[in-house]
Amino acid sequence: MTPTMVEIFYQLVVFLFAISVHESAHAWTASRCGDPTARMLGRVTLNPIRHIDPIGTVVLPLVAAISGMPVLGWAKPTPVDPRNFRNPVMDDILVSVAGPVSNFIVATGALLLLGGISLSSPSAHELVMGLRHGFSGGSSDSALAPVAVLLYELMLINIVLAVFNLIPVPPLDGSHVLRHFLPDPARMVYDRIGIFGLIALVYLGGGLLSSLIRPFVRFYLSILVKF
Repeated sequence: MTPTMVEIFYQLVVFLFAISVHESAHAWTASRCGDPTARMLGRVTLNPIRHIDPIGTVVLPLVAAISGMPVLGWAKPTPVDPRNFRNPVMDDILVSVAGPVSNFIVATGALLLLGGISLSSPSAHELVMGLRHGFSGGSSDSALAPVAVLLYELMLINIVLAVFNLIPVPPLDGSHVLRHFLPDPARMVYDRIGIFGLIALVYLGGGLLSSLIRPFVRFYLSILVKF
């Protein structure tokens, strides 16, 4: 396999893991808030098969990876019945933000592990710092190179997934926070036309998405260079 193919493979593996963490967090939090629907359907699991959506989890991420775009996509929505929540508004917000928060936790864990690798030796430090400049690790003879590349992709893709889902455009997670602050007529319109906003965001808002995601990536990288 060429370095590019290896990188695409890593990105897709990491993406499957990231969405599994994301959806499991939704399902687990919903169960804790009183709604057992997702848990009873086996969605509190890291098994990606339980979360795969053919278009959002397979086709779109593969096209994005091959074309060099950030790997974006979605999983099969976690089924939630708000009528089971003890506090419908607050619990809906908690369940919604649980997914992005879980991705930030994974990204932070990957960052710390990369920092540990960077501190292990001068050559490992050079390897990790090289990843910031697009180095794939393919030309390195270090046994840590594949691990470092995988962790770096794990960090980046979880950041992208977290920030993307926090955008307040239905049906993304961020919309479940904003909608509760809208009056009823505005909320109905917001829910109905939101999907068109999502389509426009994915296909036409590349510059906007980059401007939203870039500060978070830079923040994580600024911490990484301190190791």
